Amino acid sequence: MTGREQELRLLLVEDDAQLATRLSGRLREAGFAVDVASCFAQGEDWPDLERIAAVVLDLNLPDGTGMDLLRQWRAKGLKTPVVILTARGSWQEKVDGLNAGADDFVVKPVRFEELHARLHAVLRRARQGGDNWLERGALRLDPAAKQVELDGAPLTLSRMEFRLLQLFMRHPGQVLDQSRIIDHIYDLDSERQLNAVEVLISRLRRKIGLKRIETVRGMGYRFTA
Repeated sequence: MTGREQELRLLLVEDDAQLATRLSGRLREAGFAVDVASCFAQGEDWPDLERIAAVVLDLNLPDGTGMDLLRQWRAKGLKTPVVILTARGSWQEKVDGLNAGADDFVVKPVRFEELHARLHAVLRRARQGGDNWLERGALRLDPAAKQVELDGAPLTLSRMEFRLLQLFMRHPGQVLDQSRIIDHIYDLDSERQLNAVEVLISRLRRKIGLKRIETVRGMGYRFTA
């Protein structure tokens, strides 16, 4: 690791004292400064959390869940990268974690080499990419935290409206036809309805502004910031 990485502080939130001791020791040997919290309450009230370079977060804590703690941090605006420790690692748990704002996962039993590599990757992404918000004009969207702001104020969208807006914001100025929109907003096993697209776009227009989504006759729709 570089000299800059050797100065980085990590927070390890882990209630298993033996595992916390082993992991924190290996991380210090790798050049990190490591703080350890053993429960939800300690993580919730951790001082100067915004100065922590990254968090390693166990999901199973004695006084709450790591997932709820992560959601709470993200709701408060914390941008610090978070790597989740999980004993199960099912696809549903990973989806829930990503939606809550996790940056990566390591499945227990933990191999230190994998944890070290994943920490290195999320720290590198954090340095290169800044925050995760998509910004188009007055609209800001956080894909991980499922948050949207319009002119700096929170905007409440349904799940389908959020998916549609995210698609538009990732492809500004492009004409998107109905089939592409349907593929994005519906799950693979859902019943798909063509006329639902027009209804959904009408609802979204009312929330973000009528002029931001243009109808291109015979072709589809185009988002303009």
